[in-house]
Amino acid sequence: MKPNGKGNAANLLASLEADPVIASIKDEKSLSAALRSEREVFFILYGTLIDIAGIVDRVKNAGKLALVNIDFIEGISSHDEAVRWFASTTDTDGILTSKPTVVRAARKAGLIGIQRSFLVDSISYRQLPRTLKQGEPDFVEILPGCVPRVIEWLRDDFSTPIIAGGLVCERREVNAALEAGALAIATSDQKVWKM
Repeated sequence: MKPNGKGNAANLLASLEADPVIASIKDEKSLSAALRSEREVFFILYGTLIDIAGIVDRVKNAGKLALVNIDFIEGISSHDEAVRWFASTTDTDGILTSKPTVVRAARKAGLIGIQRSFLVDSISYRQLPRTLKQGEPDFVEILPGCVPRVIEWLRDDFSTPIIAGGLVCERREVNAALEAGALAIATSDQKVWKM
């Protein structure tokens, strides 16, 4: 791990145990709202090659953890070299991606690696063990995160900490995901950030 604390999965784990709601940031307006909230962990889901370092700096200067979904950053291809660029030029704590090779590259670069997995049917569920083995992520984000039964299955089948993301819009859905075994939930719904 990097000496300045970037990429420290234990820090993220401790933050999520203390505050299991992650602010998923989709634009400048939601970033401003999230910075005013009590949320400690931010998933940055927007930006460009030109402005992403500044977005990360704003989050870090507020004392928050910043994890970037590299698949959503315009002008950056989600490949190993882009991960190395993030690690060397920004203060990003970690990378989110749907690509297991990019997760592996993030961890190799000293960043937290979060595997995003879209579980839309039993086939995608059965492919998850192979995906996790390829990338060896620190955490897995399961989308959609509003299906507690699937979270229970995952908790029983895998040891990787689970983040439930996508379509979590109400406190009861947050509670259901956490009770089912998710470590945390990620949501862009600002009402949930305030709960």
